[in-house]
Amino acid sequence: MRLIYADNNATTAVAPEVVEAMEPYFRQWYFNPSSMYEPARQVAQAVAQARAAIARHLGVADPQEIIFTACATESNNAAIQGAARARPDRRHIITTAVEHPAVLEVCKEMQRLGYEVTFLRVDRHGNLDIAEYIRALRPDTLLVTVMHANNETGVIFPVAQLARIAKETDPGIVFHTDATQSVGKLPIDLSGEFRYVDLLSFSGHKLHAPKGIGVLYVRRGTPWRPFLIGGHQEQGRRAGTENVPYIIGLARAMDLVMADRAEQEERLARLRDRLESALLQQIPALEINGRGAPRLANTLNLSCHYIEGEAILYQLSAEGICASSGSACTSGSLEPSHVLRAMGVPFTAIHGSVRFSFSRYTTDQDVERIIQVFPEIVRKLRRMSPYWDSEQNRPRPTAPVAAISSP
Repeated sequence: MRLIYADNNATTAVAPEVVEAMEPYFRQWYFNPSSMYEPARQVAQAVAQARAAIARHLGVADPQEIIFTACATESNNAAIQGAARARPDRRHIITTAVEHPAVLEVCKEMQRLGYEVTFLRVDRHGNLDIAEYIRALRPDTLLVTVMHANNETGVIFPVAQLARIAKETDPGIVFHTDATQSVGKLPIDLSGEFRYVDLLSFSGHKLHAPKGIGVLYVRRGTPWRPFLIGGHQEQGRRAGTENVPYIIGLARAMDLVMADRAEQEERLARLRDRLESALLQQIPALEINGRGAPRLANTLNLSCHYIEGEAILYQLSAEGICASSGSACTSGSLEPSHVLRAMGVPFTAIHGSVRFSFSRYTTDQDVERIIQVFPEIVRKLRRMSPYWDSEQNRPRPTAPVAAISSP
């Protein structure tokens, strides 16, 4: 049975080109870039070239604004806590109710430390209310942290617009975005449209680099203090010996995904739309979460009324199909997704959510296999549901009532 991997928002396969670029830095060029001898200086130069390449792909004029970290979670923690440490006079933070836990839980911790946090709501499609955001801005607002694209639904937030509004309201407000799901999938120009963004985080393993490497962009002049201290690395902004092979791998991965980003976006949107259309035609009482908002081309989040997503995932796995119920960081929980709760997904569907997320390695054949398998899995599970009339292929009259979206 051929494995079909459709959980790329959780992690991606490391590209062969990336492995090839990294290999010499495990074997031949293993030196510490902080050392003074010639081989180490050549390694340091390779790190500098990688930093410059990543900066170029993000529209960053000064490569020193790029800080290498271990992951996006570290970058998010460093961004939020570093901004707070730099401006202790400001005690208000704005975020959204649908952030990844790497931001959401940090903001909740800031609440426990005495900060006031505003959690912006979203509508049924996952969109933010811009007017509510504007009303939330205050004279004591320290930080706005809003993700660029949601990891569960793929819904895209207007980060460039939100950052501009914050800066025009008060230039002292620091604006951070978690761009973990958008780097390599959406255009990001930190010298152009995104010029009002002060801090940006992302992780390499979402774009075909290995796990264990991340980036925090810190715009020059932004009030921010280091999160990890104890060494001179990264110009004293992130202590710890540089993870050279992974830095090289991240730069190569960004070269790879940026070379055909627009073409891949178009191809993946076609695959996603093909899957969405086919499932809507074959499965009644199916919710497409985020359908009424701009979405990442590679992401389809759906909810089936009256069955459990966990059971769906087990059945998919038995067919060799890897998918997810949402965030990989919270998928072990039996609680429904905080993102879908915030969106007001009906209670009869919220436990029946599945996320398919594609990559450059996803094929038409993969999608056709999902179309072949998924509707039958739903039919099988609904036959066991006390709330579903299999003969009529609709909810029983005695089933709990919830609003079901029409295709």
